[in-house]
Amino acid sequence: MSNTDIQELNEAIAEEFELEVEQITPEALVRETLSLDSLSMLDLITVVSDVTGLKLKGQDVVQIKTFGELYAFIEKNLAK
Repeated sequence: MSNTDIQELNEAIAEEFELEVEQITPEALVRETLSLDSLSMLDLITVVSDVTGLKLKGQDVVQIKTFGELYAFIEKNLAK
């Protein structure tokens, strides 16, 4: 993912979860940063899908620990 794509995704996530964009860093833990529960996980999946066009599954998100891992997962799966 390019820096522009990452920035666009981060801005969309920050808006959806009412966070500051600065809180979303590659090292930040997704679950803790977003206070994810099962409903908010669906919100994250929707945001990622809307911004990238990639269809995620809940089981995909459960495996992802950091935002850096999320970016890598998206990049890997968009390349398919």
